[in-house]
Amino acid sequence: DGGNTYKVTLPAPVPAANFWSFMVYDSQTRSILETDQKTGGVDSKNPKLKVNKDGSYTVYFGSKAPKGQKGNWVQTMPGKGYNVLLRLYGPTEAWFDKSWVPGDFELVK
Repeated sequence: DGGNTYKVTLPAPVPAANFWSFMVYDSQTRSILETDQKTGGVDSKNPKLKVNKDGSYTVYFGSKAPKGQKGNWVQTMPGKGYNVLLRLYGPTEAWFDKSWVPGDFELVK
């Protein structure tokens, strides 16, 4: 549900030689979810993206950015279903040998 806020953490190091991205797609049209944010996602090349102290990244999905997390936030729409796609550009061995896995999506209360 696009009205809830969720978070997911990507453990360090993310196995992408070039960069990684999260994109959000409308579950009905399969196109990028239309929001006021206009980007449809977030990627590791974004200079506003905050890195956690341990080198991991936490990304938020919801209708409003959590305080202090605008660079790590992807806007969703209340009442609108969506799908999230994680892309690794230039995936490294840790992806292929399955020694790295992304965190699970967690509901933020």
